[in-house]
Amino acid sequence: MQSPTAIASAGDPAQAASARPAAVVSSIELQRLDTVWRSLTTFCAYRVVIAVILSASAWGFQRYQVLSTASPLLAAWALALYFLAAVALLGTVYLRWPRPTLHLTAQVLIDVVGMTLLMHAAGGVKSGIGLLLLVTLAASGLVARGRIAYFHAAIAALAILLEQSWQFLALDALPADFLQTGLLAGSYFVISGLGYTLAKYASGAEQIAEARSVDLANLAQINELVIRDMQDGFVVVDENGLIRQHNPQSELLVAGLRFTGTRTLAEASPKLSALLEEWHSDPARIFPMMRDEKTQKDYQVRFVAIGEAAPAPTVIFIEDASRIRAQAQQMKLVALGRLTASIAHEIRNPLSSISHAAELLQEDSERSDRREEDRRLLSIIGDNTHRLDRMVEEVLYLNRRDRAHPEAIDAQAYLERFVHDFCANEKLAPGTVALSVSTAQRPMFDRSHLDQVLWNLVRNANHHGSGKPGSTLIRLQPGATPGALVLEVIDDGPGVSTEALPHLFEPFFTTDASGTGLGLYIAKELAEVNSARLECIIEGRPVSSGACFRLTLSGSQA
Repeated sequence: MQSPTAIASAGDPAQAASARPAAVVSSIELQRLDTVWRSLTTFCAYRVVIAVILSASAWGFQRYQVLSTASPLLAAWALALYFLAAVALLGTVYLRWPRPTLHLTAQVLIDVVGMTLLMHAAGGVKSGIGLLLLVTLAASGLVARGRIAYFHAAIAALAILLEQSWQFLALDALPADFLQTGLLAGSYFVISGLGYTLAKYASGAEQIAEARSVDLANLAQINELVIRDMQDGFVVVDENGLIRQHNPQSELLVAGLRFTGTRTLAEASPKLSALLEEWHSDPARIFPMMRDEKTQKDYQVRFVAIGEAAPAPTVIFIEDASRIRAQAQQMKLVALGRLTASIAHEIRNPLSSISHAAELLQEDSERSDRREEDRRLLSIIGDNTHRLDRMVEEVLYLNRRDRAHPEAIDAQAYLERFVHDFCANEKLAPGTVALSVSTAQRPMFDRSHLDQVLWNLVRNANHHGSGKPGSTLIRLQPGATPGALVLEVIDDGPGVSTEALPHLFEPFFTTDASGTGLGLYIAKELAEVNSARLECIIEGRPVSSGACFRLTLSGSQA
């Protein structure tokens, strides 16, 4: 018989399910109800087999008296009716009618009546046919898993006691036969209690298993999410060097891991495979940073063995070196920010005094006939004080980068005004900065931050461009993903060198002797504050076609 599942002690699961809204009926309850019907189907099939066996014993082996009958006619009618009832029950169980509790009770009653008639025809309880009711009551206790099993035992016990009383009063049964009948009746209650107890323990174990399965499923899902979204690459290699699992971040760092199916580590990444072999020979070794030729990503590997076997399955952690550098740089910048914020105001006061004194000397030199060398020195003083003042201003502005108030900006009107103000301030001819807007979406950005970002990008583009009409292009267009916008600043200059590209957004890095090295860094910081991304695009662009800085930001409908 299949593993049975509980029928609700207060009634039937189908009835309880029908009394609730369909949305409340869980899949577990439906699965339990289906298991109950399968158990009842097996119980009915067992009854048909017993009816066939008893019929064969009564009529097929009469010479050997396997099933002795004092009343053959009654036995024939009892077996025929029992077989027909068993077939009828088997048909109704496929129709799933009536409800499981009533169906189980009907099965037990048919067994009790059928076996009692056969006992009567075979001469009473001493014929041994009553033992077949033990199987019926055991199955009833397992399937019902409720106190209804004791009710079924009481019906069976009452039936055999009445049968034995009839044998004693009407026929020639001995009083001593009541002992055997009483023991058999008691065994009915014992077997029903055992079935009920076992079913109760099975139900508790099933509930615990269901709870554990839910916990395990949640834990597996959490582990999958953690592995998928972790910032480091994650590769599991078995003892034969076969890759069993890896996360998307590892594919971004090592191009050889971008595959489907089953591959060995040596096939996917020979470099990682060689490092693993070296680690097996020297587990305490620390490996230096490495670079993948295809992804151009720097990474550092760390190996952790699973178990103590040799060789053992290994977990390879691939750490993004750029993230490590960014963390170290962030720590340095925090310290730098605290330092510069404390001394910036102290610098500006004497700096303004020096600048003012230089301007006075410059005016006095223009009225007198001082030497040209003195005028050149005064000009150097003025230029450098102006540069230092701009650097202090940018550092102070950097410390206020977290004060962002994004808003939906009318792109066409804003960019037209920006181009006009920029050309007027930088004394550029009209048309030097071209504008192209091909979307009606509004960029979501802090207006003052966007001014600062665009000012830095367009000033750099104008500085490295040819200065001809249209040499600098500001282009706004829809992004690759829905709701995203791409704002690009493109110049016609020599472009960004390969050596300078990794350090382009680092603070105080500049290729211009008069620059502060903070413009692009501040622009990138302000972009990140506004949930945007600033990057220098070189892929897919012709060599020496100028620099292209792309700002990817979110947009809203006009």
